[in-house]
Amino acid sequence: MSGPLAGVRILEMPAIGPGPFAGMMLADMGAEVVRIERADTLFGGGPHDFLGRGRRSIALDLKRPEGVEAALRLVERADALVEGFRPGVMERLGLGPDVCLARNPRLVFGRMTGWGQTGPWASMAGHDLNYIALAGALHAFARAGQAPVPPVNVVGDFGGGGMMLAFGLVCGVLSARQTGRGQVVDAAMVDGTALLMTMTMSMRAMGLWSGPPGTNLLDTGAPFYDVYETRDGRHLSVAAIEPRFFQTLLQVLELSPDDTPPQGDQARWPELRSAIAGAVQRRTLAEWAERVAGTDACVAPVLNFDEAMEHPHLRARGTYVQADNGAQPSPAPRFSETPATLGAPAARAGQDTREVLTAWGLSTDEVNALEGAGVTRLG
Repeated sequence: MSGPLAGVRILEMPAIGPGPFAGMMLADMGAEVVRIERADTLFGGGPHDFLGRGRRSIALDLKRPEGVEAALRLVERADALVEGFRPGVMERLGLGPDVCLARNPRLVFGRMTGWGQTGPWASMAGHDLNYIALAGALHAFARAGQAPVPPVNVVGDFGGGGMMLAFGLVCGVLSARQTGRGQVVDAAMVDGTALLMTMTMSMRAMGLWSGPPGTNLLDTGAPFYDVYETRDGRHLSVAAIEPRFFQTLLQVLELSPDDTPPQGDQARWPELRSAIAGAVQRRTLAEWAERVAGTDACVAPVLNFDEAMEHPHLRARGTYVQADNGAQPSPAPRFSETPATLGAPAARAGQDTREVLTAWGLSTDEVNALEGAGVTRLG
């Protein structure tokens, strides 16, 4: 494997959403990530499991002592472990942080949950929408006088969850290599979501975000930071915040500065919104995309996934890639000396069991014994 994390070994426990996303990010960057699937179900895998790309897959029955011992043998060779169960589940399996760190003091034990490992709600079920609601972020995703709109599940699961966990694991591995001591990383989606709102909280403290949702600078309150309908029923994003970009926006929209309300006159924002909306309605989305190209108007067409993958800028950068198993986002960020790698997901869950177990220190006789006892299924 190539990439800035080449040589780092990570175990990934069965999970959905943010845990696999963290594993994907680490695998993209060259880490050797091994997914431990449940031998009794073997869910996951397949060519379109993009979140599972770049990993090998093994199957172990962790409800049996032999399966737990096999997992601990792998822990001895790992730099980090990723798990996304509710608090206490890994401990009940016999794979909690104390046990794992006793076997490998340098291990970084990454824990991905919604509510965190501690606190009154730690044991409760939930999903992305619940976590971002409690953290205060969902409240901000609303137009004036309307209910909040769920931002898919990118804020809690992936931005505040998996991405924070991946960052935490890299930090932990760097620390362990300097100190020789591993540690537990408690990555909670409520914490990560709150952290993502740092700039908004800063604006609030400065008095720049004081109104109800949909009335502030970045939440569709400002007419120069919003989405407008085009002549053909599509949508155009407008984000001309700085005065010089706003003046360019007026030129692109063919609006006279003398006849348009001043950008900073909040009392006249409804009038300004109407002027921008009327101007955008005069052209189709394709016409606007051609007109704004190369300008500093801070305007971009709202594209669907198929259109985004074909846009000249994203094609030039390779932001999306057409791999053998389908179109998907490329690894990010980019490195000039140690480029990331786009790996394929396992074709079948558990397909790499024998190869991984032997490569990570188990003998052929031990692997055969596990298979014979039904503790694992061999790929």
